[in-house]
Amino acid sequence: MTTPRWFTDTPDGHSQWYVERFRSLAAEGADLAGEARLVDAIVPPGSRILDAGCGPGRIAGALHERGHDVVGVDVDPVLIEAARVDHPGPRYEVADLATLDLGGTRFDAAVMAGNVMVFLAEGTEANVLERLAAHLRPAGKLLIGFRLDRDYGVEALDRDAQAAGLRLTQRFATWDLEPFQAGADFAVSLFVTGRLNGSW
Repeated sequence: MTTPRWFTDTPDGHSQWYVERFRSLAAEGADLAGEARLVDAIVPPGSRILDAGCGPGRIAGALHERGHDVVGVDVDPVLIEAARVDHPGPRYEVADLATLDLGGTRFDAAVMAGNVMVFLAEGTEANVLERLAAHLRPAGKLLIGFRLDRDYGVEALDRDAQAAGLRLTQRFATWDLEPFQAGADFAVSLFVTGRLNGSW
């Protein structure tokens, strides 16, 4: 396994700090479900959803509360343990997204939030997109959000997504659908796999 930048580009103890940060935000009443609301809006009730790079489970938990069948996957066992404690209900797995294999399980949608794309091991982005596409049903949806201040941007994302059989349908600058413009520092991209309206 190639080591993700989540482990190489962050200081010791970062995983536990990240867990405690979101526990504190939740205790303060912060809105932590914005991404989940968008996912919920684009899928039918009771959908099967993959939270790729789920971290401590805030999005997976919110989608579960909305009645979806959710699987959360993350490479960091500290985050997965926190997800199981703080947001029970979804199924959580420790796994590398670059080699993800959930035994033939297919999803109506997948979400990759929390800047997961820029914390992957360098050079594995295309592999990750291919593995996510392989876990989606025909016309399944993939929502990806990440900041654009690293060396992996929307041009590379679109290239790798197309190679994985994913078609870009919408792009926004925020999870609450602010329009995307050149120079934006964040992108939320919606892709669809398989045939859409009878064509590619």
